[in-house]
Amino acid sequence: MKKDAYARAGVDVVRVKDIHESIAASLAATFSSRRGRFGVPLMGIGHYAGLIDIGEGRALAMHTDGVGTKVQLAIQMDRFDTVGIDCVAMTVNDLICVGAEPVALLDYIALEKEDELLVSELMKGLVSGAREASTAIVGGETAIMGTMVKGFDLVSMGVGVVEKAKVLDGSSIAEGDCVVGVASSGLHSNGYTLARSVLQARHSLRDHIDELGSTLGDAMLTPTRIYVRPVLDVLKRCEVHGIGHITGGSFRKLKRLVGERKLEFALEIPPSPPIFQMIQREGDLTDLEMLGTFNMGIGLCVCAPPAEADAIVRTFKRRGFSASKIGTMKRGSGVRVGSLRVAN
Repeated sequence: MKKDAYARAGVDVVRVKDIHESIAASLAATFSSRRGRFGVPLMGIGHYAGLIDIGEGRALAMHTDGVGTKVQLAIQMDRFDTVGIDCVAMTVNDLICVGAEPVALLDYIALEKEDELLVSELMKGLVSGAREASTAIVGGETAIMGTMVKGFDLVSMGVGVVEKAKVLDGSSIAEGDCVVGVASSGLHSNGYTLARSVLQARHSLRDHIDELGSTLGDAMLTPTRIYVRPVLDVLKRCEVHGIGHITGGSFRKLKRLVGERKLEFALEIPPSPPIFQMIQREGDLTDLEMLGTFNMGIGLCVCAPPAEADAIVRTFKRRGFSASKIGTMKRGSGVRVGSLRVAN
């Protein structure tokens, strides 16, 4: 069977999924009832964040993520003040998907060599992202790994707190629920192996692209949106059944919210922003390849009863985020966007 474009570019999401399942099976051996509630996660591995009981009706949510190959663009553009925002966003946006309020982050920076100016620029983005997420970066690690790292790599680990009774695991998502989509700022921090393969084969990062209204490099370095504040507002005001961050695997990842339950995400998304249209056109990619790799302009999905949808949209808009109703939960399975089945 012919590999899809992302696999040909170097990332085979099917094999990655198999690796994830193998990892989860191995890690299950570390769960121990001998430590009581503290040794067993509240949800299985594979959701947007891991959860453990910390007593007094609360749970601790944990997640770790990185910026990925977007750091290579930063190196090529010699611009390092924004990827820290991505690093924060990729962690805190997953924590809020289980209903947790992010409270602290750690960062990990791997460097090819000592570089005070580079680290200073990275800190600008990390601090900016942490402020936007209303959370603190309380420590981290810096490693000099010249024999292994060319340039740098950037990762964050975050923790959040949520009342156990308010954990969002998707179990309350029901047939008839509305899906609200919240706009992304662009590529965010996923699919860059494919995006770079397509766009940098035809353009310089310094080229001004009229379609994008900026240089290609600036468009591709646009930071990931941080959804923490509007989501916490929504959770205070509205009944929410599930939240999905559209990251690696794109819309396929929504399926983790319902597992094997007989429910289908039936979505109709708005026309995608120019950066996605450019990638599809110049890479000669199918709609299915795009929907399985990129966020296509939707960075977050919120599942809720239909009566809550308008209030959720208004709450996001008050915070300056574009949001709209993009779908419905139907009886069936998987994820469908328009007429295309993205996940079974």
